[in-house]
Amino acid sequence: MPICFVHPIAYHIDPTGYFSIIRHAPGAVLLDSGRPDADRGRFDIFSAWPLETLAPATDESGAAFLQRLRASVARLGEADLPESSPLPFAGGLIGYLAYDFGRLLEPLPTQAVDDLHLPSAGLGLYAWALISDHQLRTSQLVFHPHLADDERQRLIDLFGHPLISKDTASEHAASPDATFSLTAPFKTDISANQYRDAIERIHGYIEAGDCYQVNFAQRFRASYSGDPWVAYQALREACPTPFSGYLSLPEGDAVLSLSPERFVKVSQRQVETRPIKGTRPRGQNPADDAAYAEELLASEKDRAENLMIVDLLRNDLGRTCRIGSVKVPELFSLESYPNVHHLVSVVTGELADGKDALDLIGGSFPGGSITGAPKIRSMQIIDELEPSRRALYCGSLMYLDVRGEMDSSIAIRSLLAKDGQIACWGGGGIVADSQWESEYQETFTKVRVLMQTLEGL
Repeated sequence: MPICFVHPIAYHIDPTGYFSIIRHAPGAVLLDSGRPDADRGRFDIFSAWPLETLAPATDESGAAFLQRLRASVARLGEADLPESSPLPFAGGLIGYLAYDFGRLLEPLPTQAVDDLHLPSAGLGLYAWALISDHQLRTSQLVFHPHLADDERQRLIDLFGHPLISKDTASEHAASPDATFSLTAPFKTDISANQYRDAIERIHGYIEAGDCYQVNFAQRFRASYSGDPWVAYQALREACPTPFSGYLSLPEGDAVLSLSPERFVKVSQRQVETRPIKGTRPRGQNPADDAAYAEELLASEKDRAENLMIVDLLRNDLGRTCRIGSVKVPELFSLESYPNVHHLVSVVTGELADGKDALDLIGGSFPGGSITGAPKIRSMQIIDELEPSRRALYCGSLMYLDVRGEMDSSIAIRSLLAKDGQIACWGGGGIVADSQWESEYQETFTKVRVLMQTLEGL
């Protein structure tokens, strides 16, 4: 099998300096592990100048689009990394699936307004990537054998500076004095009374036996001027998380994601998902903070919600995993981030013969932790009660390489900068004993650090 060419460059724990060199290039995309402050991420991956870009065509089914992605990876061709290399990406697809990609997989109503007009998926096929391994403290350029020699040399020269830092990165940016500012503060799209009414309707559906849990969200929006990349750099410092990412979109628009949650990962045909369900704010002092964490760990309500989603994901993974391979090695673990504590579980499996990572996406997207149970009925209720479509929110940022390796996030704590407006969403799982006031406040807790950071720029 052809082997990728790997070229070492100077290691930097913060990827924003290197990425600033190419952030204006077509298809520039950064999958950011949040280092040095995030605890769990290992790799940063970024690239630009895709060989092709892929988005669903009008009336194309989800299954047909996934097959087109599969064919695109096959056209790039098989390749492997040098022996014993731990790097996660050897060339392939990087991009996003919007929450509304789920509409291409399952029949859903169309009551929610599509006012952001984001394509339901957008991925590029990349023949190179710059990957930093924060465990081994290395940064390397990885080139698929398909990439022409002169292009490989151009990229080596481009990143061959002896030092790239935040101070020198601006020399490479198209706008050295770039700024970002909100021209109006964030506002909600619905009132507190409208939120309360929606929760009451969900309770009605639960009492009628339609569902057990519905993830209901509200959207916050503000107008802005300036460069979303400046906003992302401020956000990653305020809220470092292991599944962050920045995607350049046409016309200067961008996706800014500060997600703490993995959707599904495939490595050597082993599957892992890490659903989050259960949240408490961080305390103002160590004693209060520890009390919030203990309260979350002891909460029967949050544990029941988490278990409900674990069962849903066991079923989703079972569609493409080998019978008997789906396990739950971690249940109700605590993970803490700058603004919140979360209750997290882990579900694993092994892909069945004849199944691949895109089959897994087709059988489990969107993630159960941000829809509800049962999934399809919950998604129908979401479409009925949320006035606008979620666009990127609760979709995924992802990569899939030519070896079949894949990782993906749940795009919570994420923002879409588009057409002069920046939007973010806060939501939570609603069950029979949910109190609307506390659920309403939780939506603010989850995104307050994002909104306050941008309002302070």
